[in-house]
Amino acid sequence: MIYSMTGFGRGKIEEQGREMSIEIKTLNHRFLDVYVKLPRTLSFLEEDIRSMVQQHLARGRVEVTVSYSSQRSDAVDVQVNQPLVEAYLACFNKLAQEYNLRNDISVSSLLNIPDAFVVNEVEEDQEALRQMARALMEQVLHEAKEMRRKEGENLKGDLLERIKKVESMLKCIEQRAPQVVDEYREKLRNRLKDLLQGSELDENRFNMEVVYFAERCNITEEIVRLFSHLEQFRDALESTEPIGRRLDFLVQEMNREVNTIGSKANDLTIINLVVDIKSEIEKIREQVQNIE
Repeated sequence: MIYSMTGFGRGKIEEQGREMSIEIKTLNHRFLDVYVKLPRTLSFLEEDIRSMVQQHLARGRVEVTVSYSSQRSDAVDVQVNQPLVEAYLACFNKLAQEYNLRNDISVSSLLNIPDAFVVNEVEEDQEALRQMARALMEQVLHEAKEMRRKEGENLKGDLLERIKKVESMLKCIEQRAPQVVDEYREKLRNRLKDLLQGSELDENRFNMEVVYFAERCNITEEIVRLFSHLEQFRDALESTEPIGRRLDFLVQEMNREVNTIGSKANDLTIINLVVDIKSEIEKIREQVQNIE
């Protein structure tokens, strides 16, 4: 089973006046790169979240965004800034006495005094929040992994079809390769006959030239290795382990063998097939970039 590196998960949980939501997005990346965005009150959860991501995912850019709010009555502690309020009241009383004013200060009017009240956030129950976060992370990670699994299955089907096409074209090259030498031998013999104009052909030198050509354009090893890479690629697609890097390596090796075949073939038919194979391998490479 293969997994794509593209996935998404989102969830929300409410418990005892606390509400937490987590969103996770996973994108292509050569390695596992985890980015966690948390409110300040939940900063202590970052290592837990990173650890859970590392347990479930092997590769990809992973973005985790956590939101939190509390409606609990004990979530904040409000206190009067006693020295400041007393100083204001003393000032108001003094003004009322000196200028014969009616002192109509009420509790509601104190709300207009800057910093008259100090609001402190009460320290949260970290263990309760940790349990909420872990349960929610399990949910959103499962959702993201399921999305990655489904896309991975689609990628697998596409890759197998492309591997099949490459193998079909490679078989055509394998069948064509021996004919290249035979055709060269025939063309060379006819050309030399025209040049010699009836003179006797030196068969030894002629055969040496054909052998030299055959060795120079021999692509048997490259064909065998490319078939082997294709088979390894197909086997890897059945693995239960993360295979993205292995597939990326195999694609590089495929390209290497195909380029060598193209440079040695010395035959238009084979070169055209090589161009088509390289086109398919490039499409395979693009797909492999998205596999975990």
